[in-house]
Amino acid sequence: MMLAAPETLSHVAVIGAGTVGSSWATFFLARGLGVTVWDPAAGFEVRVKSYIERAWPVMQRLGLSAGADSARLRFAETAAQAVAGAAFVQESAPEDTAIKRALYAEVDQALGPDAVLASSSSGLLISELQKGWRSAPRMVIGHPFNPPHLIPLVEVVGGPETDPRVVDWSIAFYKSLGKPAIRLNREVTGHVANRLQSALWREAVHLITTGVASAADVDTAIAYGPGLRWALMGQTMVWHLGGGDGGMARMFEILGPAIQSWWDDLGTPDLTPEVKATMVAEANAAAGGQTIADIARRRDELLIGLIETLGSIRGQLGPGVP
Repeated sequence: MMLAAPETLSHVAVIGAGTVGSSWATFFLARGLGVTVWDPAAGFEVRVKSYIERAWPVMQRLGLSAGADSARLRFAETAAQAVAGAAFVQESAPEDTAIKRALYAEVDQALGPDAVLASSSSGLLISELQKGWRSAPRMVIGHPFNPPHLIPLVEVVGGPETDPRVVDWSIAFYKSLGKPAIRLNREVTGHVANRLQSALWREAVHLITTGVASAADVDTAIAYGPGLRWALMGQTMVWHLGGGDGGMARMFEILGPAIQSWWDDLGTPDLTPEVKATMVAEANAAAGGQTIADIARRRDELLIGLIETLGSIRGQLGPGVP
């Protein structure tokens, strides 16, 4: 296996071009790569082009890489044709093991002997996806946060059949494009980021459904409290700072008993029909009459501004801060 230096790639493939796949295609084009896209849906070409056209002004605002050109987009008639000749493939098929494995059956023989295939799966295990394929040593999870053309994070994890060099290469490839890729030392359902946000939301559901606070107020508590710090650093570093000059050790002395008492009292709600109904009603109330499109538009406007602000100060906070 002779993997090309990540920074030398000029062409990639995207198979599965729904919202996530179209966003990936936008991102790769903005980073100066040529992109071949395939999706099983009829007329996918029009949908992908439309997505990229809408997103391109934002990519221009955030800064295009040398050679970036939305015209470097190509479409393939089959998944096998899409991956042929590509040194890297980002797969974004539906979150279903059977569907993904059926797709892999189509592309396994067409993948080049040194091509890397990364799945965007948000929670499936790579060990189940790669089992039995010729290309298994070159398969990883490369899970983005949606939408990938805006949110930088990528989570990378290999399976038992993955060559460790491919994990290293994948992380280096994503980082060469400006994405702060993280390494999972072992696979786990939901990876890291989804498990973290699911843990937070589980407690939010508990607080809402037990009448502690409304969904609107719980969301406000997050967005205008810890969420502001989380845009700069993770919770471990937040607590490390919380101990003052004594760092984490001092924080445990000060808040350790309190934190343990909070952990002991956290809720474990089940998604019963009643809980779902309550959360739907609370979400609608919190929306305050805004449509989903309104909320998404406002989110993206704020997100772009935040990315620009963070980009202007990134690196000033020193080691330990991404």
